[in-house]
Amino acid sequence: MAASINTNVASMLAMQNLSRTQSELTSTQARISTGQKVSSAKDNGAIFAIAQNMRGSSTALNSVRESLQRGQSSVDVALAAGETISDLLNQMKEKALSASDTQLNTTSRNAMNADYVALRDQITKAVNNANFNGFNLIKGTTDLAALADETGTSKITVAVQSLALGGANVTVTNTSTVSNQATVAAQLTLVNASIKNVSLALAKLGSGSKALTTHLGFVNKLQDAIDAGIGNIVDADLAKESAKIQALQTKQQLGFQALSIANQGPSSLLSLFR
Repeated sequence: MAASINTNVASMLAMQNLSRTQSELTSTQARISTGQKVSSAKDNGAIFAIAQNMRGSSTALNSVRESLQRGQSSVDVALAAGETISDLLNQMKEKALSASDTQLNTTSRNAMNADYVALRDQITKAVNNANFNGFNLIKGTTDLAALADETGTSKITVAVQSLALGGANVTVTNTSTVSNQATVAAQLTLVNASIKNVSLALAKLGSGSKALTTHLGFVNKLQDAIDAGIGNIVDADLAKESAKIQALQTKQQLGFQALSIANQGPSSLLSLFR
């Protein structure tokens, strides 16, 4: 190669190599600082787009989890109230059976009836107070429908189980009494039917609660799997990057030295004219 002071080919080559090394060093430092090998679309447009779509799915599942958890709380409140109502009905059965005793005098029967009525009215209080976030599964007419997937089209449904007095399950009415011998037998029939109906309603609510819990566990696992999948395609191997940055730093120092040597080339031509 001809010696020239106008064109220093060695210096240009050294500069190209140094620029390439510095570019790789900058990229490696960015991976180490962010922990990601693809942190923006300019790193890898296709992978970035895939990761963003997956992040959207993972974020949407947060709403699904929250909906399922609210559903669980609503069912838990309904179950707590339903179990209380079941206990009250059992106590009412005891009072009604005691009131069927023909040996009771008027005073005893009146006291028994007062207890029966008090237990009856507590059922209404339990039903009215079984609210969670404005939703009542044992009083209202709207079924609980929790989100089941990120599209919002699939739902986990728990049917309303009305436990109000005089309803389909609790056949005891808000005027039921055991004030006289003639009504006791009819009240026992109503109470026994109510106990069976409430037990079945609680079983249905329990099944709904289990379905919500099972699906919540699945959603948690699904979200973890998606997050892990995102990490697999965008996260940097920090051990590899650490080793690479040391090599690039050494290569950078050598590049500076090579450039310095190349830049001294034209000055060496002065010796030809001495």
